[in-house]
Amino acid sequence: MPSSSGEQYPELALPDNRHPFGPHRVRLHRLWLHILLLLLTLFSTTLIGAGMQYNFSHNLPFFDGDHLARVYLTGLQSPSAFLTGLPFSLSLLAVLMAHEMGHYLACMYYGIDASLPYFLPSPMPVTGTFGAFIRIRSAIMSKRILFDIGIAGPIAGFIFLLPALGVGLAFSKVLPGIQHQGDLHLGTPALQLLAQKLIFPGVAPADIYLHPIARAAWVGMFATALNLLPVGQLDGGHIVYALTGRFHRLTTWLFLGVLVVLGKFWTGWWFWAVLLFFFARKHPPLYDEMDAGGARIRLGFTALVLFLLCFTIVPIAE
Repeated sequence: MPSSSGEQYPELALPDNRHPFGPHRVRLHRLWLHILLLLLTLFSTTLIGAGMQYNFSHNLPFFDGDHLARVYLTGLQSPSAFLTGLPFSLSLLAVLMAHEMGHYLACMYYGIDASLPYFLPSPMPVTGTFGAFIRIRSAIMSKRILFDIGIAGPIAGFIFLLPALGVGLAFSKVLPGIQHQGDLHLGTPALQLLAQKLIFPGVAPADIYLHPIARAAWVGMFATALNLLPVGQLDGGHIVYALTGRFHRLTTWLFLGVLVVLGKFWTGWWFWAVLLFFFARKHPPLYDEMDAGGARIRLGFTALVLFLLCFTIVPIAE
């Protein structure tokens, strides 16, 4: 779900009668669409969250295909049942909103014409959303601007997912063997593993039943890692392009190959490899090819650390 947190960039062409560093304008005639999509995503994620909360409260597996209808029907039984899904949905939407607003505010700072976030509702029983994205309508002039816009989203989202993970683990509980029950099992990113060792010392990861808020943090970590892949027009691709320029194409092809290999462990990587190959492989050129500078190189290593903390080879296992 690369935005799932991804952005859409036009080819390099200046809009008519608009300077690339001119004032940023919110297009109010589309505001209703942003609000509608946000409300629909709030509904879908709350519905999924209510099913998660029911399973958590009754010590049932996180996901059981034989009782899939319960995931959707629990929240529809009553308003109070539906509201139990809010801890999951609000935590998840806060992380996704922070990510996209990081990009959006960076665009505002540089006078880049960009849309407010578009949220995408989904019936997916693990997330309830396909994520969110912003649309950038004007050219990005330099590597430094591209770098700042690209890295602002993952950092902002990471800042919000950290407390969600901490609070979610604080509400989690020990239930021996719970992670081996059910039909789907979520992988454990390094960041989550470190936090679990801190909050549940000596407890095996398979015995920790994650609270829905921690599940929301997991989705945030997955989205962060996916967006930081150094491929094409993903956030990681923007960062690599800003720092290495001519090596960007080689890096994109290399990591598309890595995704193909990783598909042997989780077939979902094949889906993302095909999607990125057709829709996000090429990168628009820039006007100013000046180097990003030493400070941004060091910040690029920070992005690498975030990627390693949030990445897992097998995000979802059956």
